[in-house]
Amino acid sequence: MPATQKPMRYGHTEGHTDVCFDDSGSCIVTCGSDGDVRIWEDLDDDDPKSINVGEKAYSCALKNGKLVTAVSNNTIQVHTFPEGVPDGILTRFTTNANHVVFNGDGTKIAAGSSDFLVKIVDVMDCSQQKTFRGHDAPVLSLSFDPKDIFLASSSCDGSVKVWQISDQTCPISWPLLQKCNDVVNAKSICRLAWQPKSGKLLAVPVEKSVKLYRRETWSNQFDLSDDFISQTLNIVTWSPCGQYLAAGSINGLIIIWNVETKNCIERVKHEKGYAICGLSWHPTCGQIAYTDAEGNLGLLENVCDPSGKMSNSKGIVNDEEDDDDLMLASGRPRQRSHILEDDENSVDVTMLKIGSSLFKEEEDDQGGSIHNLPVVTSQRPFYDGPMPTPRQKPFQSGSTPLHLTHRFMVWNSIGIIRCYNDEQDNAIDVEFHDTSIHHATHLLNTFNYTVADLSHEAVLLACESTDELASKLHCLHLSSWDSSKEWIVDMPPNEDIEAICLGQGWAAAATSSLLLRLFTIGGVQKEVFSLPGPIVSMAGHGEQLVIVYHRGTGFDGDQCLGVQLLELGKKKKQILHGDPLPLTRKSYLVWVGFSAEGTPCYVDSEGIVRMLNRGLGHTWTPVCNTREHCKGKSDHYWVVGIHENPQQLRCIPCKGSRFPPTLPRPAVAVLSFKLPYCQTATEKGQMEEQYWRSVIFHNHLDYLAKNGYEYEESTKNQATKEQQELLLKMLALSCKLEREFRCVELAGLMTQNAVNLAIKYASRSRRLILAQRLGELAVEKAAELAATQAEEEEEEDFRKKLNVGYNNTSTEWSQPRLRNQVEEDTEDNGEADNTEENTEIHKHGDNPFFKSADSSDMPALKSGAVTSSSQGRINPFKVSGNSKEPAISVSSGRSTNILDTMNKSSKKYTALNRATDNEKSPVIKPLIPKPKPKQASAASFFQKRTSQADRTEEVKEENPKNSSSETPAVCPQNTENQRPKTGFQMWLEENRSNILSDNPDFSDEADIIKEGMVRFKVLSTEERKAWAAKAKGGTASDGAEEKKRKRVVDESQETENQEEKMKNLNLPKKQKPLDLSTNEKLSAFAFKQE
Repeated sequence: MPATQKPMRYGHTEGHTDVCFDDSGSCIVTCGSDGDVRIWEDLDDDDPKSINVGEKAYSCALKNGKLVTAVSNNTIQVHTFPEGVPDGILTRFTTNANHVVFNGDGTKIAAGSSDFLVKIVDVMDCSQQKTFRGHDAPVLSLSFDPKDIFLASSSCDGSVKVWQISDQTCPISWPLLQKCNDVVNAKSICRLAWQPKSGKLLAVPVEKSVKLYRRETWSNQFDLSDDFISQTLNIVTWSPCGQYLAAGSINGLIIIWNVETKNCIERVKHEKGYAICGLSWHPTCGQIAYTDAEGNLGLLENVCDPSGKMSNSKGIVNDEEDDDDLMLASGRPRQRSHILEDDENSVDVTMLKIGSSLFKEEEDDQGGSIHNLPVVTSQRPFYDGPMPTPRQKPFQSGSTPLHLTHRFMVWNSIGIIRCYNDEQDNAIDVEFHDTSIHHATHLLNTFNYTVADLSHEAVLLACESTDELASKLHCLHLSSWDSSKEWIVDMPPNEDIEAICLGQGWAAAATSSLLLRLFTIGGVQKEVFSLPGPIVSMAGHGEQLVIVYHRGTGFDGDQCLGVQLLELGKKKKQILHGDPLPLTRKSYLVWVGFSAEGTPCYVDSEGIVRMLNRGLGHTWTPVCNTREHCKGKSDHYWVVGIHENPQQLRCIPCKGSRFPPTLPRPAVAVLSFKLPYCQTATEKGQMEEQYWRSVIFHNHLDYLAKNGYEYEESTKNQATKEQQELLLKMLALSCKLEREFRCVELAGLMTQNAVNLAIKYASRSRRLILAQRLGELAVEKAAELAATQAEEEEEEDFRKKLNVGYNNTSTEWSQPRLRNQVEEDTEDNGEADNTEENTEIHKHGDNPFFKSADSSDMPALKSGAVTSSSQGRINPFKVSGNSKEPAISVSSGRSTNILDTMNKSSKKYTALNRATDNEKSPVIKPLIPKPKPKQASAASFFQKRTSQADRTEEVKEENPKNSSSETPAVCPQNTENQRPKTGFQMWLEENRSNILSDNPDFSDEADIIKEGMVRFKVLSTEERKAWAAKAKGGTASDGAEEKKRKRVVDESQETENQEEKMKNLNLPKKQKPLDLSTNEKLSAFAFKQE
């Protein structure tokens, strides 16, 4: 069978790492750039013994209970093995030693340093030293001749030298390598090796091949290479029998050759393509331990039999021709020994010899090219395409690996379940974070439960089947009101439970038969359905069940997973129908579950946390990269819970591991979320990321509302407020950068009140084209809002009509009265400056901001006018300190800072307007009023909108009355009711009879007002001024004096008023309507036409 590559695991911090076996092969010993030597019982050893030998360890060697290390303090140290007790310093160099090796019997060590020297030191008497000088650059690696006659060395000067130990001479030197000035810059560390036992060949990795030199003649016998080698080879090592040679490349490829046949028998690719810098063959069995330049440790098993039994049985260890024949005849070059030892594959040697003669003739004909045949006869097919990825095994989220004696079976937001399985105890401890749910529980693990889940209601356990017992599902129903709190269900024969989860009132178990079984929390079997593929993991929350399974085979390190999301409430439905689960390249799933608010989330092995985005068609959005928070590449965060409000990722930091130990109890850390948006170092990028993160993390509120769950209204209001703040900040930033098109795009995401603020900001920033565009957008939004709320309005209007008989005073009589007052006030306040207004309209005849009464926008205005009375629409342009004005505010320090500039410029701009009699810079009017009852709405709709200049005059005339009063203004309604009649009101009272006589079919007050407005505007300017003066009880010049006084008061109050206006940024839920007269006043203002 082919070699088995076990998953790599973290060994040391990133950097050069070395590896070796002990004499018996019972331990793997590694050293790394963290200065530690670790002793691993096997690759799955979760708690390797660690010996700190210095700041960095570059190389280690082990023999006869002596552990020798080359350390960054320029020394070669000795420690006892396995105790790890320091046993002195063998030698020192002036710089770092790069490589250290033992000789065959363990009596001497050789070390090479960056100070160009090679030393051989006696282990028992370190005073017995020999120094070899001759290299002109740092020494890369060394290798002892098994017979202790020669020592080979490679160096950064590009040479490979062979030294005679006895007289310290150099009989041969080959210029094989690329020159460099230091080890860190070397393309290859060129770990060369002598053939064990005989020392007949010296193997040197050079570029993409291994050169083999014959002892004493020093001739290049042959080279070993392979078409799959695409990068430089870094290291070679021999099998203990001397028949096989393994080499590792700088791109993570491990190649194994049969040296006698020169055929490649194994090719293994590092799972992440890191450089192989450590390679060691097990002394007795077919295992190779390897390390990479990132500190990881890996193991190859079932490589090939290194014992050489087959070769010895034939007596042809050195007979290369016979080996070739055997290779080709058997067709199984990897397992030569198994051909004779395995009954099934045993073949008579004589038959092999007879069959080999055919190939012998071919070999002669082809001139020896038989050695270059592709490895068709090996177990691995000749295939250069993507390799399938082994499927990841089922796991329980929040659990640690099964092989540990002390492990977490589950750690979630409810509590922790630990399992102890050692010589003293085999038990399960259940602990709740909130002890008011249930007290801690200790259970005997008699059935060897391997998976568990925990909820407020129950503890769920499951075990695999054995020869005697079936796989069991065991539930402890903690919330049961009767005395029977446990139930157990046995699975059918040959069916094992692989994953379990708990929801509200239900439990689920996925089995090896590709079935998912549902149970009630009391033990009643419910639906059973088939899974599309082998289960990976699943999780439950409330009525939701998320299932992750293998939907196919992944390639090149990728997993191919699918996800189903079901709702198991009264109306059972499937939300996700086996959609592909997105994972980072070459990663696998490590956690799947729900946020505390019920949104599905999962985490992959690269630390990317993804959340279901219900607002974007149930897509998956990455919301956090835990690797960004890790200090070292080998550190990880082990996720235990996710919260959307507040935004918290609860996890346990694991230094040098993917999971935490059970003792001491790990501390939980809280990480913040961050979406992977571009240019988050800039203010624009930061605000974009904050806005969309707020949107995604509040999608669950809409889900809760849609499914009838309770949630806090204030949370949604706060979220909307926060989002609108960010949009306004982004709009202000885009406005400063003169990105007006981008401003309109941002306004498309805003609510109507925020758009009104944007219009105001644009007009005060003198972005008139932008303000017009925003105004058109506001009309569109009003139309859409009116269409969506039409049914609600009809019901509301119907209720109002039903209440008329019982509410005569407030509904039938006071509303028209207040409406007339507002409209006449507004109309009359504009009369004093009518001449200037006409001049302005004439000058700006082409200005797109001034629209005629028969504008094509009238239908849109109409639909905008008849919006729901529950939505507060206000005038963001009114420059007034009047307490009647409803306020909008953005309660954020940052927002205030941006809009402060708007405040300052608005004062300046207002003053400029007044100084030039409003002739040069028209200000855009708001287009969306606060909705009001249908009758008043209709009346205001038929009024023509006045210019901003008219509105300014109205404000000027209102405020002197309020500001000059000693008593503060009371409620808005009282203030309005105390106003004197306007000129239009007085004119209408005197001419009402004429209008009715000319139009006897007028029954609605709105029609009378409309006709009255038309006739009143026909009057000359002098007549209208006369009516206005008559209403005020003074002359027009008195009114002008009041306006001048108002300017001082108005400017002093503007900053305070601006802050108040920003206060109430359109919250999404319905608000109580403002006072009726205020609504009418704002509506009348917004919908007048020039």
